[in-house]
Amino acid sequence: MKIARSILFNLGMLIITPIFSVLAILLFPLPAVTHSRIVSSWAYLAMFWLKVTCGLSFRVIGKENIPQQACIVLAKHQSAWETIAFQTIFPPQIWVMKRSLLLIPFLGWAFAALKAIAIDRGAGREALKQMVDQGKDRLARGLWVVIFPEGTRIAPGKKGKYHIGGAWLATHTQATVVPVAHNAGEFWRKNSFIKTPGVITVSIGKPINTSGLKPDELNHMVENWIEGEMPLLRSR
Repeated sequence: MKIARSILFNLGMLIITPIFSVLAILLFPLPAVTHSRIVSSWAYLAMFWLKVTCGLSFRVIGKENIPQQACIVLAKHQSAWETIAFQTIFPPQIWVMKRSLLLIPFLGWAFAALKAIAIDRGAGREALKQMVDQGKDRLARGLWVVIFPEGTRIAPGKKGKYHIGGAWLATHTQATVVPVAHNAGEFWRKNSFIKTPGVITVSIGKPINTSGLKPDELNHMVENWIEGEMPLLRSR
């Protein structure tokens, strides 16, 4: 049954994703926040379809910790799930991603139209400069910036290296950071076709004022909170 349900979910995504990708491109001239809010309807529809077909839903702990102003989300990365679900949890947002992802038909074009921050990871300090320049612009437009410090999806129970980029952007823009832990990888694993029924738990930490913090200091604070929260998700 899990295989059949997963097939049905993916068929639905194959239908709606090109439609909303084209919509994202056509609505490019709109203000960034309005543009993102309209196109994020795709994520709401995807989460609804995931629950209907695969019996996979989620709950959020700490919603009261979401500030009113545009912030930077530094989150655990385990699955493709969070790249969709965060659009239904947080205000209008964009993501920091590899530049090569913009070449993906439809989805990549939509990322570009939504003003995602696309960087060349091999460019070293130049990539950090690109991130800061584009990050300042997106935050000024009222968009939240979502970054996965580990850079790639990590299996449940494992921990990747927390790269400095997200903390660097936050300290250089003086933007508030919101740390996020979740256990999506237990239900939707990396590169897995199968989605397991259940309830994903998302925990949102208290906002961190980055004023006066150095990037490595902030990075350690975020890492310690997320990794300390991960074992508690099942019991909370």
